[in-house]
Order: sequence, then structure tokens, then C-alpha cells
Amino acid sequence: MNTTRDGRLGDRRLLRVVYSAEAIRRRVEEMGREIGEAYGSGADILVLGLLKGSFIFIADLVRHVPIPIQVDFLAASSYGKGRVSSGDVELVYNPKASMENRHVILVEDIVDSGTTINRVMPLLTERRPASLEICTLLHKRVAELEWPVRWVGFDAPGDFLVGYGLDFAEDFRHLPYIGSI
Repeated sequence: MNTTRDGRLGDRRLLRVVYSAEAIRRRVEEMGREIGEAYGSGADILVLGLLKGSFIFIADLVRHVPIPIQVDFLAASSYGKGRVSSGDVELVYNPKASMENRHVILVEDIVDSGTTINRVMPLLTERRPASLEICTLLHKRVAELEWPVRWVGFDAPGDFLVGYGLDFAEDFRHLPYIGSI
């Protein structure tokens, strides 16, 4: 079943738009500049996107980082088809790019339960990066994280959010804004 442009999927409907496409665009541009300022030219930077939810965010973000960077991806999941994290993190794709002595930025779509980040960060630390930072578009501020999040696009409400790459059972990713279902 396809989702309409206004966010309807069968009987499931968006309750409200939480972040407009324009608000997201502006904040992502700011975050790209902030990352560039944090490292300056000459730094060896690897931006590592957590799939699938971050794919739209990372594509927009890296176009606004004003210094050379490389991009790779990591696929991990703790939700499956539910609205609540299962607590188990499945690593589906492990990045092949070398991280040793590089500045690695892990890019996440949303920090919710913290399960994925708390599972992935130790694995990345073992690869001996020069530095390891977290960048997220949305942060619900409910997780007990073992690592600080350096760049946050928006503090998110407790709602289940979809759009701009975020999904519910693989639906709603295509929406240009973020809404609540």
C-alpha cells in the first residue's frame, strides 16, 4: 500500500506535522556548517550513517559540510515492525572503511531508546578512530546514553515520528517533513 503525499496510509494518518521541510532544511544546513567549523580543513573525516533512517538526513547534511569528507554506512536495527525498541540490536551491514586515526562522525536519524548507539559505539571505538562523535537529527532526551551526542538537530517530542527517512514498518520515509502518527 502506498502512502499519499499528505501522509495517509490506509487508515493510518499523521496526527500533526512536527518539523516542516523548511525547518529541517535550515537546521541541516546549520549542522553542516557546525561540523565544518569543528574540524577545519585538512582533517581526515569519515561520516558514518546509520541506515536506513538516516539516509535522507545524511545526504542533505554532507552537502553542507564545507570541508572534504568521506561517507560510509552501518545498518543496525532495534525496532523491526514495532513502535517500541525490541532492545536487541541487529547489525545488518558493517562498514568496510578504515576508521583508524580518522575523525568518525556517527550520524543517526533519531536518538530514542539509545539501544542502537549504546551497542554500536563500543564496536566503533575498537577500530581506534582519532575521535568519535555522534550527530543526530532528532533527540528525544529519554535515553541513558553512555556517549554524549555532539550535534542535535531538534529535541523531539515523545511521539512516534515518521518522515524524512524515519518510518513505521518501512512506510512514511518519503515524506519531506517529520510528522507524528
